[in-house]
Amino acid sequence: MTIRRTRLARAMASALCVPALLLASLTHAADAVKEQFFPPWSHGANDPITEHGLDFTVPEIDNLPDFHGDPCQAKLTVFVGGNYFFAMAPLVAEFVKEHPEFKGKIYYETIPPGLLVDQIKHNGTITVGNMTWTAHADVYAGGMKRVTGVIKDGYATGPAVPYATNTLTIMVPKGNPAHITGLADLGKPGVRLVMPNPKFEGIGRQIKASLAKAGGEALVNTVYTDKVKNGETLMTHIHHRQSPLFLMLGRADAGVTWQSEAIFEEDVGNPISHVAIPDSQNTTAIYAAVALKAAPHKKAARMWVNYLRSPQALAIFERYGFKPYQGK
Repeated sequence: MTIRRTRLARAMASALCVPALLLASLTHAADAVKEQFFPPWSHGANDPITEHGLDFTVPEIDNLPDFHGDPCQAKLTVFVGGNYFFAMAPLVAEFVKEHPEFKGKIYYETIPPGLLVDQIKHNGTITVGNMTWTAHADVYAGGMKRVTGVIKDGYATGPAVPYATNTLTIMVPKGNPAHITGLADLGKPGVRLVMPNPKFEGIGRQIKASLAKAGGEALVNTVYTDKVKNGETLMTHIHHRQSPLFLMLGRADAGVTWQSEAIFEEDVGNPISHVAIPDSQNTTAIYAAVALKAAPHKKAARMWVNYLRSPQALAIFERYGFKPYQGK
């Protein structure tokens, strides 16, 4: 009798352990998949430094994906709106080919353009977590309106130099499980959104303009007021990082971004897709740059601003769906 009970106990324990081990294995696999969703997504390509020290990057915990290089050794510091963070690595590489003296000596930040302006107004000082440092920008690049504002506020003499344009798209998880077909679908009850905050992300204002074209002020209010209140719209602080991340983690069904960002996400293999917005509802952004008055490296600043309009730089932008600026 005792032997039978022992065997039964072992059998029960074995039966219980298999699902437990399977669950642990599945949980570990899920965590590994989740971890790959966290930025940076460029696998070190956006780090312009040639010699590295201790590599201490922990996704979700200690990670600074929008700060690139060594501000202490920089001979050129660029503050650029994060809408093309992914293009900066090839842009820097091409620039260094022509000007090898800058190899490993370029520092750049790719947070939202409105926040970069705030950093400039704080004398280049920024705090992330427990770390505070100062980086004096040589160049500010962003949407034309932001760049014009920096000149108007006296931080640059101008003129603003336009070089590329971009349009909007609707970013969705791969497979488009919510079956989004256009901007009007974003107003439907139950469709969860991740949207840029117009307060400090210029794209937010342009998205509102496109929503108005698609569904009038009623659609704008639904997406940016009603759904914010009921929790169906999540507002971002860094849309070019948070929008795709929230979509990949299943926290949202759709979000409007620049088409270049969706192209990048698809190009690196992240489970992201996009739904095109027709020209009649779309909005075009003009990107511009300017050398700042307080630039520590004024010659380098002028070199970078001029470089952005070169055939080499524009060819890199075109890889991601940007178009050369054709205005006067």
